[in-house]
Amino acid sequence: MASPQTPQDSRFVRLARACNRHRWRTFFAWLAALIVIQAAAGAVGTKEVSNFRLPGTESQRAYDLLAEHFPAVKGDTDQLVYVAKGGKTLNDPQIKQAITDSIKKVEAFKEVANVAGPYGQGGRITKDDKIGVASLNYKTSTNDVDDQKVFSKIQDAAFTARSSSLEVEHGGPGAEAARFSDQGSGSGEFIGIALAAIVLMITFGSLVAAGLPLLATLLALGSALGLITFISHLVDTPDFATQLASLIGLGVGIDYALFVVTRFRAEVRGGMDRDRAIEKAIDTAGRTVMFAAITVVIALLGLLLLGLSFMHGVALGAAVAVLTVMFAALTIIPSLIGGSGRFFDGVLREFDRRGGYRFWGMKRRIPIPGREFRARREAKRVHRRAEGHGWERWTRGVQARPYLAAGLALVVLLGLAIPALSIRLGNSDAGVDPSGTTTRKAYDLIAQGFGAGTNGTFLTVVELPKKGDAAAAQAVADAIKKDPDITFVSTPAISPDGAVATISATPKTGPQDEATTNALKRVRDDIVPPVEKATGARVEIGGFTASTEDFSRVVAKKLPLFVGVVVLLSALLLLMVFRSLVIPVKAAIMNLLSIGAALGFVTLIFQEGHGASLIGVGTGPIESFVPVLMFAIVFGLSMDYEVFLMSRVHEEWVHTHDAHNAIARGLQTTGKVITAAASIMILVFASFALGDDRIIKLFGLGLASAVFFDAVIIRCLLVPAIMEILGRHAWYLPAWLDKRLPHLAIEPPEEREPVRPERVPDPV
Repeated sequence: MASPQTPQDSRFVRLARACNRHRWRTFFAWLAALIVIQAAAGAVGTKEVSNFRLPGTESQRAYDLLAEHFPAVKGDTDQLVYVAKGGKTLNDPQIKQAITDSIKKVEAFKEVANVAGPYGQGGRITKDDKIGVASLNYKTSTNDVDDQKVFSKIQDAAFTARSSSLEVEHGGPGAEAARFSDQGSGSGEFIGIALAAIVLMITFGSLVAAGLPLLATLLALGSALGLITFISHLVDTPDFATQLASLIGLGVGIDYALFVVTRFRAEVRGGMDRDRAIEKAIDTAGRTVMFAAITVVIALLGLLLLGLSFMHGVALGAAVAVLTVMFAALTIIPSLIGGSGRFFDGVLREFDRRGGYRFWGMKRRIPIPGREFRARREAKRVHRRAEGHGWERWTRGVQARPYLAAGLALVVLLGLAIPALSIRLGNSDAGVDPSGTTTRKAYDLIAQGFGAGTNGTFLTVVELPKKGDAAAAQAVADAIKKDPDITFVSTPAISPDGAVATISATPKTGPQDEATTNALKRVRDDIVPPVEKATGARVEIGGFTASTEDFSRVVAKKLPLFVGVVVLLSALLLLMVFRSLVIPVKAAIMNLLSIGAALGFVTLIFQEGHGASLIGVGTGPIESFVPVLMFAIVFGLSMDYEVFLMSRVHEEWVHTHDAHNAIARGLQTTGKVITAAASIMILVFASFALGDDRIIKLFGLGLASAVFFDAVIIRCLLVPAIMEILGRHAWYLPAWLDKRLPHLAIEPPEEREPVRPERVPDPV
């Protein structure tokens, strides 16, 4: 039975007691919520966006003009690439007939506006008649199509022209949608769950104890993903928001449940009654989990400050996932622990320190002759391991040489962060897709036949000074031709209403090359302004490269505000909890170090190519939004470990007022669980790198490396060294500020202030 309620019981104790007392109602309430939410989500469907708008930018103005004056071309465009084989050419009658028949099949789909074949206007064929390209124009954005599987059917229709003498490949946004639709999803999640289960089994040595965090997290995460479906109807939500929320929710959810379960086992091993231990675990570890989740949510919601509408769904979806798994750790875990009974220990016999064993249900111990000495020795070994003596010795070693430890950690972190100084932001194109995919083949064939720049032309939209002014449009085209890095400029096409003209300019290099970005800047800054002044026309340049450059500028403009607000709010929370000016500053610096090291690590792999072949990814620029998202996620996760560690250190500090022993005891009691939690999160994040999506690979490896650097180098080496160097001054807080700051209880009242601590003197 749960322990009786007392007037001093906190809300956390009462919540744990209620969930334990009504354990099965709690569990089935969560199960019912999961079923209802998923059923409702399946009925309404997910509304995703991929045509990300950038209000106020030049590329967005170009697209808006196109949508207004060229309604027929407002949809996305794919490329169908044809290659004649076996000594034949594309003008062979049989090949020509096969291409024509397949195009008719493609045009029969209601989502397709038209297909400009390789033989007519809008198509292209190389001089040797070996490679041809057809333009497949959709009526709308590919992401506005409800059934994404239709793109696989369109692709299959185009591939009916394939034969021993004709190769057909498919590139563009529709091809990418078909690729991801065919490959499916979820493999990363299942692999991550399996690896997490192995770590939990090693940590707890019990199948039941290992299963509880997994079960609680999966129930909560399933509900959270259903809620994201509803969020997608309220704010713009990109297609990767759900997978990103799964990645974050799975990692932190298992960690939160792990901390609660670990605290419960520690209290039971200390001789506490099981029901009281459940309440104690929620009242201590549960508070820490809630505060840690709040810091993660603050970091994620900071993305709203960027002013990018499509980031809203990402931020809200990930925040909902974190809050849901946090609430599950506070409610499902107490009910499952109470319901599992003695099966929680996961063994059929219980070791007795006095020697021998006793079976469940037996009142008397069964002595085993000749084993009493070994039993006592084994009991001592188990006891020492449970008490974390290995972590204590490690901490004492770091404290004995704090300057050496801190210097070594800083050298490693700063060395890893150096490559981030040369990070080049942009958007990777199909040239980094896995070898053998039709999108990669189409990209390579277009580059081979028409030049790499054909894959990323500059879409120039000219708002004419007067309707039908073809001379002004031609003047713009002639000016752009003068740039040495532009190889081809199309004849201006006048809109049906005569208000605007479009010009396609092809650079020498591919979309993700730095030379292409430089060419874009020259056209925009040096070539266009004089011709605008001379003709009275207004020129806007869009396209893949232009959109990427504009996005980078928008992010760079808002980044200082985003980083400043997130760091300031997190620091204020730490200040109110730990009553120290130094701890929040230290935490912010440590977290920025882990983020810098992680960004340097992914730059080495994904941009510089070191080890890229091992994970099957091509090299190119780092996606413009990745550093922003990584900052939000990594900063929040780093705060998790800061809170988990420093809450125990703070608990020891207010009890003993001994700074030296507080950090040793804090790491001794949390070292094992932080290591296990970090291992789980690393494996979960790294498992997402097994898929084909380069962005998810980048996120997976980036987050896994950040957690490793934070949990191993920072929490286990740099933090104890810095805390030892600072000593009592780490807890400095002016008396006047202490009186004015509100108190946030991260520890139960009876543990938070057993004695009135002295005020730390001002540092000399």
